[in-house]
Amino acid sequence: MDMITMEQKWRKRWEETNLYSFDRTRTDKKLYCLEMFSYPSAAKLHAGHWYNYGPTDSWARFKRMQGYNVFHPMGFDAFGLPAENFAIKTGIHPKDSTLQNIATMEGQLRNIGASFDWEYELVTCLPEYYKWTQWMFVQMYKHGLAERREAPVNWCPSCNTVLANEQVMGDGTCERCHTIVERRNLTQWFFKITKYADELLADLDKLDWPEKTKQMQRNWIGKSVGSEVVFKIEGCDEPMRVFTTRADTLFGVTYAVLAPEHPLVDIITTEECREAVEEYKVMASRASEIDRLSTTREKTGTFTGAYAINPVNGRKVPIYIADYVLASYGTGAVMAVPAHDERDFAFATKYNLPIERVIAGNEGVEDELPFCSHDGHLVNSQQFDGMGVDEGREAITAWLKEKEEGDFKVNFRLRDWLVSRQRYWGAPIPIVYCDKCGTVPVPEEQLPVELPYDVDFTPDGQSPLKKHAGFMNCKCPVCGGDATRDPDTLDTFVCSSWYFLRYPDNKNAEKPFDTEWINQILPVDKYVGGAEHACMHLLYARFFVKALRDMGYVNFDEPFKSLVHQGIILGPDGYRMSKSRGNVVSPDEFVEKYGSDVFRMYLMFCFSYVEGGPWNTDGILAINRFLERVERFVVSSLEMKGEGVYEKAEKELDAVRHYTIAQVTADTDKFQFNTAIARIMELFNALYKYTANNDNINGKLVQDIVRDSVLILAPFVPHMAEELWEMLGNEYSVFNQAWPVHDPAKLVRDESEIAVQVNGKVRARVVVRTDAESDEVQQIVLADEKVAAAIDGKNVVKFVYIKGRLANIVVK
Repeated sequence: MDMITMEQKWRKRWEETNLYSFDRTRTDKKLYCLEMFSYPSAAKLHAGHWYNYGPTDSWARFKRMQGYNVFHPMGFDAFGLPAENFAIKTGIHPKDSTLQNIATMEGQLRNIGASFDWEYELVTCLPEYYKWTQWMFVQMYKHGLAERREAPVNWCPSCNTVLANEQVMGDGTCERCHTIVERRNLTQWFFKITKYADELLADLDKLDWPEKTKQMQRNWIGKSVGSEVVFKIEGCDEPMRVFTTRADTLFGVTYAVLAPEHPLVDIITTEECREAVEEYKVMASRASEIDRLSTTREKTGTFTGAYAINPVNGRKVPIYIADYVLASYGTGAVMAVPAHDERDFAFATKYNLPIERVIAGNEGVEDELPFCSHDGHLVNSQQFDGMGVDEGREAITAWLKEKEEGDFKVNFRLRDWLVSRQRYWGAPIPIVYCDKCGTVPVPEEQLPVELPYDVDFTPDGQSPLKKHAGFMNCKCPVCGGDATRDPDTLDTFVCSSWYFLRYPDNKNAEKPFDTEWINQILPVDKYVGGAEHACMHLLYARFFVKALRDMGYVNFDEPFKSLVHQGIILGPDGYRMSKSRGNVVSPDEFVEKYGSDVFRMYLMFCFSYVEGGPWNTDGILAINRFLERVERFVVSSLEMKGEGVYEKAEKELDAVRHYTIAQVTADTDKFQFNTAIARIMELFNALYKYTANNDNINGKLVQDIVRDSVLILAPFVPHMAEELWEMLGNEYSVFNQAWPVHDPAKLVRDESEIAVQVNGKVRARVVVRTDAESDEVQQIVLADEKVAAAIDGKNVVKFVYIKGRLANIVVK
């Protein structure tokens, strides 16, 4: 058959009959299947798009045939830097290029043959969507979860915008352009995700997610249980608060350190030390957080001229600033105990500061300094001497709490989410600033605050909207006086942190979604996308759902019940595909030649879905040959008549059929598509073997098996399956049929093949009755030619039979 013409025929029919329309009346069997939506930064689908959408669509089709009412929408994550950077380079407005790319990609996604219900499509850059993104911001503001404050932020000098911590790579570079990220103090908007840190951590255990992803989030949230200690500062009314997990070492503090950007630095620095401190602050601002935290980096710092008072012994200790302390972690201040911390030891050694032991190793434990083990006891610690490390930590903290100079404390690595961006192509922040009324959220009835088209977005370090007087100048919603808008736009991750809530109610003009309806459809049952989003999108979406739950808008705790990460398709050379390497494989040439079904099945058979692997064109040819073989057999089966016999050969073939159904069902459900397809290939091998040179074919059995074969093939080759189903004389559509169910009784075979070992080495394989006893099996085994040759001239001293599996002969 002509695959291209045939596929066009069935896509047209699917569309005309609304085959994939979601039935809003059957929520009892709903299944919400969702792929992470696409960013329309290019005009064509690449192999990565195909690998995400094609196999997941096959899983959705499989669940539909199992009787689920599948909700499977598609949309576009359309705001963001790529379109803006493309506009800067080419002069094509980001709105124009984005909408054109979306139109192209819509057509290509339809050509995949996916079962998307396009009635629920959404595009995040359209006002009817970002109106509700802005509404989300206003709700966060009203509930105390959005706050504007000055803070040290990550600044990309190339992109000319702020980055969230999650958008800075492990080497300290921007995730998008790979420029070294700088630190600057700016006034920005933050979402208080830290209020949910404990719950975000605890609820990971409830999720059917890859363990690696859950562990990445645990590490990113970074819970530490310890103590907060209050150090008074000589000559200053404001104290220095320190978070530590080692309160047991407090008597060994010989100096303290503040982050260079800590607000106390300017207050406590003496005039004699100010010049050195200012120079050091400038130097520290040029280093990335990753560099500053590196254990191998040389420790540097400078004295502020100020002293802190240790609350446990009243000792004055000098306060330094050093770039290995970050204002964004803990309190931005640390107590230094060089005898029991490697980093403090290196700093103290360099600057000739005292190193005083307060923990000694227990008997048999080497305790050379710096001694950082917990296998020790307190010394030189007054009334706490002799206590173990854990006991001492608890006792010292409790003592400080009584004196109101400390307390038990839980700290998190997670920082609040910085959502302000100094770029054009994003949702404007719905805030106005009034000299009289202060910070005022735009009233909900005045949303959306529309993004103007005529903006000069050439990057110059300030927000492009700031240069648009018509946008910036407005009236205060409270007093009616002159006011100005916030010039920044929202991080595009805000758009994608709630889109899954909008899909089921995408045409609602009165609110972002109807709560009663959404509570029936959500959470998402199966979410599929890249592992690179573990500590950004996936974390932010969880925060949004928990915040909206507490506001009363949803009644569930998590957005995505079950998560699957697809692997990466590499170039033929084994490297990630990139234009610079010249190893990019375009799906188009293969789809145009062989059809989308062949391409889809290649992706699902030739790779483990969660691992991916290097591209191999030979695999496409092999899949094409297999499907041609399938078609030939289905056509030939139409001529096979009569019931025939149902004896050994038929029972064996039937067993293969039911084994295949069982395995394909289990493997497809677990996204193990390659092994599922391998089982289908084995079934067709069995069919060919049974019918070859067989004059007494059971035609009815063959046709029944062919029918089941087409059904289990359907999710993997949807167009071809429809054609074969029609060819077999069945009613439209194959996807309205029930998924076959295996009969366990048919898997019990009368005979089984066992291995035969002679002195532990496999010499032959023989067929025996499944219920045969050891004596009968021994006779069959010893009569086998290969076994006889292996034991020729030797005496059998022992025969062991493991039923249905193995016979072992010991000879001398």
